[in-house]
Amino acid sequence: MSRRYIDCRDYPSDMHCSVALAADSDDELMEIAVQHAVQTHKHTDSPELRTQLRALFHDGTPPEQHA
Repeated sequence: MSRRYIDCRDYPSDMHCSVALAADSDDELMEIAVQHAVQTHKHTDSPELRTQLRALFHDGTPPEQHA
C-alpha cells in the first residue's frame, strides 16, 4: 500500500487548521486522524466520524503548498 494522507487545509474552518497527517496504512492514519479531530476540533469519536474521515483519505503525501 502506498502512503496515505488527510489534510485539514482541504476543509476550511474557523480555526484555520493547517495540519496534514500521513501514514503507511489506513489503520494508522485513522487513529491519528481521530485523535486530531477529537482533541483539536472537538468532535466525538464515533463510527460516523471514522466513516467520514476515511472518505477524506488521499493516496500519496500532502502537498507542501495548498492550492
